[in-house]
Amino acid sequence: MELRQLRYFVTLADTRNFHRAAERLNMSQPPLTVAIRKLEEELGTALFVRGSRGVTLTPAGRTSLDIARATLAQADRFREAVREGAAGERGRLRVGFVGSATFELLPRIIPEYRRRYPAVELVLEEATSVEITRKLVAGELDVGLVRLPLLEIAAVDTEVIDPDELHAALPAGSPFARTDSVDLGALAPEPFILQSRISVLHSITLTACHEAGFVPLVAQEAAQLSAVLALVRSGLGVALVPSRAARAAPQGVQLVRLAHRVPIATGVALPRGAAVPLARNFAAIASDSDRISK
Repeated sequence: MELRQLRYFVTLADTRNFHRAAERLNMSQPPLTVAIRKLEEELGTALFVRGSRGVTLTPAGRTSLDIARATLAQADRFREAVREGAAGERGRLRVGFVGSATFELLPRIIPEYRRRYPAVELVLEEATSVEITRKLVAGELDVGLVRLPLLEIAAVDTEVIDPDELHAALPAGSPFARTDSVDLGALAPEPFILQSRISVLHSITLTACHEAGFVPLVAQEAAQLSAVLALVRSGLGVALVPSRAARAAPQGVQLVRLAHRVPIATGVALPRGAAVPLARNFAAIASDSDRISK
């Protein structure tokens, strides 16, 4: 049995006339008559009673009509799901993101993505840039929001979507917390709170301090940026964090810009040559997120 045959059956049941049914189906009457007869032979029972003025449904035809309609509707839903999947409008999207993306970037991207693609299930996972790129290559994530530049060479394509710069995160009691800017070299005597060694911010902080003429005294490392800020609040040390972190800085932590700018950026990353339509749609919205937010 084919869907075509079910469509013929339903159309004939609706019109009760072979001629009108053939017109609705954009076909001639003889092939329709043959197709219905073959369907009845295949099922082993008559679906219609033929008369001079048209046809009427047999008990078997009446009983099966609703099921035939439901089957055709399900087939149409299947076709639509296939189309939506191919266009990236339906499915499950796994998104990796660095912690700092939660401050401004994700709140800009997610609402717009959900508005455009309400049938997509979003699965969000916070991780470091290194972990995200590794999972992209391994097929465990579909798209990532990562800190640039990447520490490792990976088979991913990246695009800068959110330029930023480092600020000094200082305890509110620090004399530098009351200034408009601070020279990084002036913080050389202070203990530093760094993100873990696999974080891009760890490497960028060490490089910035080296260029300022000192090696930082590392008092503590923390996996998440929120933990870094909490440790700064406790008075354990100072840190270099993205300026976007100002929105998430707890009471008792002041972010002060550096006298000599240290640029950083967040980018969107896709597995090279293997990005699914779902991920490409997300990346397109991420790339346009600054305009969307205005």
